[in-house]
Amino acid sequence: MGSRFQTSFSAVLISDFDYDLPEELIAQQPAEPRDASRMLVVDRHRACWQDCAFRDLPELVHPGDVLVINNTRVFPARLIGRREPSGGKIELLLLTERGALEWEALARPARRLPVGARVSFGEGRLRGEIREEIEGGLRLVRFECEENFDQLLDEIGRTPLPPYIKRDPFKADAPDRERYQTIFARERGAVAAPTAGLHFTPRIIAELRERGAQIAEITLHVGYGTFEPVRVKDVQQHRVAAERFVIGQEAAEKIAQARRSGGRIIAVGTTSVRALESAADERGIVKPTAGSTQLTIVPGYRFRAVDALLTNFHLPRSSLLLLVSAFAGRELILAAYRHAVKERYRFYSYGDCMLII
Repeated sequence: MGSRFQTSFSAVLISDFDYDLPEELIAQQPAEPRDASRMLVVDRHRACWQDCAFRDLPELVHPGDVLVINNTRVFPARLIGRREPSGGKIELLLLTERGALEWEALARPARRLPVGARVSFGEGRLRGEIREEIEGGLRLVRFECEENFDQLLDEIGRTPLPPYIKRDPFKADAPDRERYQTIFARERGAVAAPTAGLHFTPRIIAELRERGAQIAEITLHVGYGTFEPVRVKDVQQHRVAAERFVIGQEAAEKIAQARRSGGRIIAVGTTSVRALESAADERGIVKPTAGSTQLTIVPGYRFRAVDALLTNFHLPRSSLLLLVSAFAGRELILAAYRHAVKERYRFYSYGDCMLII
């Protein structure tokens, strides 16, 4: 089974996935409460949309539908410290654990951190050495500390907010530590939140279940690949870096039951889409799977497992906008984005959302 959607889109240039966004529409703070955000409902088959509120979501699901949410938990992966012995300020964003106390990290400014450079954080409680230079400003860092690394990171690390969310790096990030997590967040390992899940509250979950919908939890640890810039002209040449994911037996059974009963598979977020599509066979059957995925979804992709998608509004020329355009069609998505700009929806991680059915 799977989606009936077949795209007829033929252009592959990343420049075709651009739009104008006034800077003041980039959300700097989340909606309060969580479920107060707006929601643009896009019907991809009828090529139309409707302005709604996220709180309308339970009324739009059907008995037998299953909403697939990502329960990954963001860890404080941003480290602000100094180069030794000069004292120059540097930042690391921890991306991938390569071994015991060895991490691949995005370095800023990378030019100050050649192989052999020494860095320190938390007044010297955590130190590191640059072991390898990797293209794109990445570095392989070997850390050393006398304390438990994860506990120390929780204490001195900072929430890895996207750069378009402006924060004073010297102020406490306690509000973001709580708010940049979904209410499902349990499995530590993401460097960015699965932001479509940020809108959910226990009340919304209860209403969804009252309507006869199921909630299936999966895990995909969001990595740098999800938001890495697309640096190629032809989108077919772009590759998203590998991300670890797990779809357990319980989630797979709920998804299978929805298929058998005629319910829809509603992916909450592009990360859930990538995990589901990676685990689905040619018939659209999602099997219990644990591993990593490099699945890169661009226009022309044939969806096998996902019938509907709840997602936030994404950056121009991004892999996430490519995925959404693959699901609903480039022209429809960009027209819906222009409408959202006109109606002053709030964009990006802390912004409003879109339900594509």
